[in-house]
Amino acid sequence: MSLQFLPVILFLLGLACLPFLIRWLKSRIPQPLHLVSAQNKVISAVAVGPHQRVVTVEVGPSNDRVWLTLGVTTNSIQCLHTSAAPAAESAGEVI
Repeated sequence: MSLQFLPVILFLLGLACLPFLIRWLKSRIPQPLHLVSAQNKVISAVAVGPHQRVVTVEVGPSNDRVWLTLGVTTNSIQCLHTSAAPAAESAGEVI
């Protein structure tokens, strides 16, 4: 009787090990350079209601950073304003 359940038990063990295998593979595979070098930062976030926020983020390549002011709700994200990032902030210095 127990030999009949052996394939089922091995299948369930394989399914249980699958997330660990995926995490291990993701750590072993190198990331593309354009994804590694693009560090996006949240500059500020202000709650304007129970489900609404105004968020300022810094995005873009290191030589051409841009600040986006976004209106964020539970259903959508809208770009409210776009401006060039200050040189001191994009270099990682605190003003």
